[in-house]
Amino acid sequence: MNIFVAMDKDQLRNLAESGNFIPGIYNYCDRWCERCPLTSKCLNYATTEADFSDPESKDISNAAFWDKISEMFKITMEMIQEDAEKLGIDLTLTAEDREKFDTHEKAIKAAIKRNFCTRQAIRYTKIVNTWFDKSEVIFKDKGIELEGKVVMDLPGSDPEHELHLLTDAVDVIRWYQYQIFVKIKRALHGVVEDMTDPVEVEEGFPKDSDGSAKVALIGIDRSIGAWGYLMENLPGNSDDILDILILLEQLRKNVEAKFPDARSFVRPGFDKASSR
Repeated sequence: MNIFVAMDKDQLRNLAESGNFIPGIYNYCDRWCERCPLTSKCLNYATTEADFSDPESKDISNAAFWDKISEMFKITMEMIQEDAEKLGIDLTLTAEDREKFDTHEKAIKAAIKRNFCTRQAIRYTKIVNTWFDKSEVIFKDKGIELEGKVVMDLPGSDPEHELHLLTDAVDVIRWYQYQIFVKIKRALHGVVEDMTDPVEVEEGFPKDSDGSAKVALIGIDRSIGAWGYLMENLPGNSDDILDILILLEQLRKNVEAKFPDARSFVRPGFDKASSR
């Protein structure tokens, strides 16, 4: 069954209330569905990624992909409108409301832009691009080296596994390259918004900003590991990689200082609550 063509808002609601999924698991994940061990527990995956298994749907540039997303948007908006009406909430924004919101958002964005963590994360994204642009020859030489190992068939040598690990390291770096910045930005948005427009929060209740910061920290941790593998296996380029690792470690410490409770944040499905 094509879930996007056949599903209406009632079916979507029933799917959400089926008890087969972990509530909110998709709020604090890294969006890397291909590497996730919990897709069977994710409603977001069930209503999107799982339906895009054929080659045509996998190509996000294909019109079929956007047609499905458009239909899902319509279904969701119908649900939001119905629920809002039941709760007596008016979703209409006046010109004055929009102006206040825009002014508020501009102030938040300016504060985020000035933050040191933001500037470090942006710097990291640029340095990664520069490094890969400069390292084409290094990867080409590594490829030649691995091809030589295949030809020689040396005892104890496994060039295919080496290539697999090397590819994994690059994939990890590229996947988190921009996401680290995005998650830090979201975390800071929550902090600044709480400062400018404080909302009473129940004591002990986890903050969304800590959850976003934790995802950023996980991305930093995994990136550090991936860069470490490249430094060990791409000799001759260790100095540049060391500079990147130092930047990531500084960023990691700064994010932890800004969000001291981030590491203890329990992400639904992924983390277990502390026994303390």
